[in-house]
Amino acid sequence: MKEVCKGERDMRSAEAPEDARMRILIAEDHPLVRDGIRQLLERQKDMEVVGEAADGEEAVQLAQQLQPDIVLMDITMPRLSGVEATRLIKQSSPHIAILVLSAYDDDAYVFALFEVGVAGYLLKSAKSSEVVEAVRAVWQGDSPLHPSIARKVLRRFQPSSGHPTREALSGRERELLRLVACGMPNHQIAMHLTVSVRTVQSHLSHIFTKLGAASRTEAVIIGLREGWLQLEELDLGEETEGGGSR
Repeated sequence: MKEVCKGERDMRSAEAPEDARMRILIAEDHPLVRDGIRQLLERQKDMEVVGEAADGEEAVQLAQQLQPDIVLMDITMPRLSGVEATRLIKQSSPHIAILVLSAYDDDAYVFALFEVGVAGYLLKSAKSSEVVEAVRAVWQGDSPLHPSIARKVLRRFQPSSGHPTREALSGRERELLRLVACGMPNHQIAMHLTVSVRTVQSHLSHIFTKLGAASRTEAVIIGLREGWLQLEELDLGEETEGGGSR
């Protein structure tokens, strides 16, 4: 399993159909960074930047007004933090996916954002191509995580005694959950298991129902707590020192 994770964790999602462009709102308080992100996304045929917010309050207002598919969210912004902005957006529009792009990888930020329902978390040290593919992955229902963020989440929720017993997963479901934990998007899981993407989505739906999970990340966390996944099976890359520039 570790070899599978190591060899196929990168995200290579296919572009969305031309008539189904992703509508994206950028929430970033630094104009230079915001302009760079907008230019990067607007070069993609399957993406459309529908709005830009310079602070958290504006992000909430524009999300409610524009109803984008995805919000690319910074954490530290004036007037309202990315954490609080995400919480408010998910409360009023739970269908909007939030992809965090931040220089911060502090535990407090990471866990607070997952508690309010982010779909994925990248650091600003990510390559431009990784940002683009992460946006596509979120569009397809995946949960892209920077390796250092994945390590924090998985290690926080290793098996512990006293957790409630849940309905057991089948062998096939556990195998699929391990691939999810490795960071594979649905189309790669489908290729690895030699099934259709629709079959993968159906399996994931059954897994979510059994576990009472609302996302891939939550399902993986439950799998770790239940002992169905072992952290040493998941090759998440080498630990790097410190976070990004702030």
